[in-house]
Amino acid sequence: MKKVIVGMGTCGLSAGAQQTYDRLNELLQARPGTFELTSTGCIGMCYQEPLVEIREGGRRIIYRKVTADLVDGVIKKHILDDTPTPEHIALTINAAGELQGPESDFHRLQQRIVLRHCGTLDPESIDEYVTAGGYQAVRRALLEMRPEEIIAVIKESGLRGRGGAGFPTGLKWSFAAQNKGDRKYVVCNADEGDPGAFMDRSVLEGDPHAVLEGMIICAKAIGADFGYIYCRAEYPLAIKRLNIAIQAARDKGYLGRNILDSGFDFDIKIKQGAGAFVCGEETALFASIEGQRGMPRIRPPFPAEKGLWQKPTNNNNVETYANVPWIILNGAEAYAAFGTEKSKGTKVFALAGKVAHGGLAEVPMGTTINDLVFKIGGGIKEGKKFKAVQMGGPSGGCIPAELGETPVDFESIPATGAIMGSGGMVVLDETTCMVEMARFFLEFTQNESCGKCTFCRIGTLRMLEILTRITRGEGEENDIEKLAELGEKIKENSLCGLGQTAPNPVLSTIRYYRKEYEAHIFDNSCPAGSCSALVDFHIDAQKCTGCTLCAKNCPVDAISGEAKKVHVIDNSLCVKCGKCVTSCNFDAVYKR
Repeated sequence: MKKVIVGMGTCGLSAGAQQTYDRLNELLQARPGTFELTSTGCIGMCYQEPLVEIREGGRRIIYRKVTADLVDGVIKKHILDDTPTPEHIALTINAAGELQGPESDFHRLQQRIVLRHCGTLDPESIDEYVTAGGYQAVRRALLEMRPEEIIAVIKESGLRGRGGAGFPTGLKWSFAAQNKGDRKYVVCNADEGDPGAFMDRSVLEGDPHAVLEGMIICAKAIGADFGYIYCRAEYPLAIKRLNIAIQAARDKGYLGRNILDSGFDFDIKIKQGAGAFVCGEETALFASIEGQRGMPRIRPPFPAEKGLWQKPTNNNNVETYANVPWIILNGAEAYAAFGTEKSKGTKVFALAGKVAHGGLAEVPMGTTINDLVFKIGGGIKEGKKFKAVQMGGPSGGCIPAELGETPVDFESIPATGAIMGSGGMVVLDETTCMVEMARFFLEFTQNESCGKCTFCRIGTLRMLEILTRITRGEGEENDIEKLAELGEKIKENSLCGLGQTAPNPVLSTIRYYRKEYEAHIFDNSCPAGSCSALVDFHIDAQKCTGCTLCAKNCPVDAISGEAKKVHVIDNSLCVKCGKCVTSCNFDAVYKR
């Protein structure tokens, strides 16, 4: 019997996957027993959603952009008549794992460890997870390994924390294991808050049991008996599937008392965060779990000694824990075979921005930026010129296209002035103003500052005021020097990672795009044509047909002209809203 699987992660649902699933279900009800219908999480090709996969005899055929109206034609034809429709197929995977189809390049360079089950298993079925080898790593860790053996394997694998700092995971676990306490905690940081980042959300939606399994193994290694997953409330689907997974794991004996008759007790609770970016910092996260305002604490003491409720605590992010079961089952050497000498394994990236193929990709450490953008991401939308990538979210920096051959690892990326971060990669093209990009991210971090540190609270505000002036054409001669000085002082004197990294987008854009800052300040112009205060809108007389659409859509009546005659924009009235550009069907309106 054919198995039909609908991708129902957040990306799929936003593209109409629920309607596609409902129509397939109607088809199944009309013809009972014709096929098996189920759902899965995100496979990574977010740009092709809704995705529908048909499996039969070891072959997988994935159809792209399957809206509900295509079900009655394309999918029904394949299911009932065994007649695939090639023009709608994104990818074909045969029994040997060979890839064919237009989206083969998106997958060819990938090595899926964290994402191994995302887009292939039903995330709400523990039975599917167990059939695929799930919880075998827990069985081995609890029944066959001592805590110190577990830690040794994680150390030897070279796994480093995937939340951004890249601290060696096994070493971190050993610190918590060495500290004594009447109770210890395992915490999973799922407070993913970077603009353009959705790696952790997709893992939680597509393979929640892998995260639970990693946490259970960590708990055995450090001697903890309780864990928390701190997940932002803006991820309702992830929370729903986590709750289903936790209850199913309890019912099957993988959580709770005397797990697998091993004498080991461990349980997990979800704590929903209210979306404070600062709670991505572990001590602020602990404060939030405890019911306090999310603000960072002075360290030392470090969490391994006094963390949650002043008890020894280990905190890792979603992706870090999801690696652990694979390492326990396949061995440290197998994991260390991927990546570079100092950055082992793989890394999941969320490709967003001006890239043609936005989505999720998991690649070996050391893969270059250009490979991610062009070979996996399909290059830049609309054939525009690649300008930069913004890595590490608001805490990261901008890496210019000239450094596109930089390997993505924990040593090479910081050398550029950016950071690896949790894996967000926002691709920028020639139409992006780097000054405005820096202002956007600084506005975010300034709003998210908890206010505890003067340098972070006031310094980021002063930087934001300067950047806002520059983008409005009101820059002053020494503004660049002021920004650089403020940025360095904020980095040196802030208590937590938010303040210490907040100036990075500004400092990195000054480093690589100083001429854009100078053009804004001294020439009163935006080279990218992006800052509306520094550009005027005009109509090309050769292209204008006098269709009157621009005039009809102008909210301030700044456009005049008769029907079928060239129109004119009065820039003294224009509010730079851009309605004329978007409404013109002849590309006659341009900025200068």
